[in-house]
Amino acid sequence: MTEVLLLRSRGVFVAWVLAVYALARVVTTTILLLVMQHQVPSGMTGGDDVPVSYFPFTALWDGQWYQTIAQHGYPSELPVGEGGAVQQNPWAFYPLFPFMARAGMALTGLDFPAVGSTIALLCGAGAAVLMGLLLRDRIGDPAAYLVVALWASFPASVTLQLAYTESLAMLLLVGYLYALAKERWLVATAVALLVGLSRPIAVPLGLVTLVVVFLRWRARRERPISRGTYAAMLASLVGCGVAGLLWPAIAWWRTGVPSAYTDTMASWRGSGTVEPFTPWVGMSEYAFGETWGPVMLVVVPLVLIAMVAGPWARNLGADLRTWTLAYPAYLAAVLDPFTSIFRYLIPLFPLLVVLLGAGWADRRGNTWKRLLWRFVPLLVLSIVGQYYWTDILWRFIPPSDYPP
Repeated sequence: MTEVLLLRSRGVFVAWVLAVYALARVVTTTILLLVMQHQVPSGMTGGDDVPVSYFPFTALWDGQWYQTIAQHGYPSELPVGEGGAVQQNPWAFYPLFPFMARAGMALTGLDFPAVGSTIALLCGAGAAVLMGLLLRDRIGDPAAYLVVALWASFPASVTLQLAYTESLAMLLLVGYLYALAKERWLVATAVALLVGLSRPIAVPLGLVTLVVVFLRWRARRERPISRGTYAAMLASLVGCGVAGLLWPAIAWWRTGVPSAYTDTMASWRGSGTVEPFTPWVGMSEYAFGETWGPVMLVVVPLVLIAMVAGPWARNLGADLRTWTLAYPAYLAAVLDPFTSIFRYLIPLFPLLVVLLGAGWADRRGNTWKRLLWRFVPLLVLSIVGQYYWTDILWRFIPPSDYPP
């Protein structure tokens, strides 16, 4: 009887999470339709003389690359410019999403924009459910609902229903963290391999796994560990390592060039090379000036550490705390900061728990009345931010524009 009640309670919880996510997507769809009225027809939207419609509008920018991959796959030779440098090409984009779209196109007969945006929408719903379940035991039902609502309404959350990989990556990320939390080591291993084909986030996930494995090992006296469990824990660590190398290895195998992936990624960099950390110095000075730029490079990491390390974040647990620090550190090492930074903030959902004031160990503020006064202004800011993100970054202004 107790088990039936638990299943029923979980079913009700999942239904409410899906309702919250659906409502957020209705708001985003409305914003997309409003902004779309100002989109100038171009080759990116289907043709200069073709009126812009919803699905083509969801497949701009990187969606064009994913469409090329879904229709034609990856080249066996890297395109090289006059100076011998590798040019921009599909190897920069991971294959799981476009190949899922290819399968969907074959099954339904629909074009890439319709299939790609639908896959993103469904993956986002799955990510919302797993996120809610991951947070539910830590912060309670009301706070979990509101965190999901804020995540689904984040300014760059528009990408959760565009032909981009954010939704798929979030589904796999939260699925991996949920498997770790439940100590389903082999499930986590399988998910890690899928992560390695969808988004380059396996390295920070490996650090999270190392922390979780260490804490489980440290508790071995109270909870003995069998040989099979040791092997499964090791498999989860190895899985992250393999996932981190999988796509670069495939690019090497297919093209015959060992550095095919990194050379391709360098073609998107302003300097033409992948330089760890250093691009942030120039961008910080560009955004905040020569005086305040270096200061911000110190202040922002300290604020992030304070948000995660304090008692107000205790309910996140070691796994989510580690992810929230490891992922930005990884971005700092591999990313050239520009307009895409807003999209890359989407996986930092644990910070929303802290902003909502729901991370205290005693759940002192996790009642509806106390949560809502923080939630409402954050939600309003997020929705306004969605409109500006869509209008300024997503809407393409020919002949060239800054990518989202």
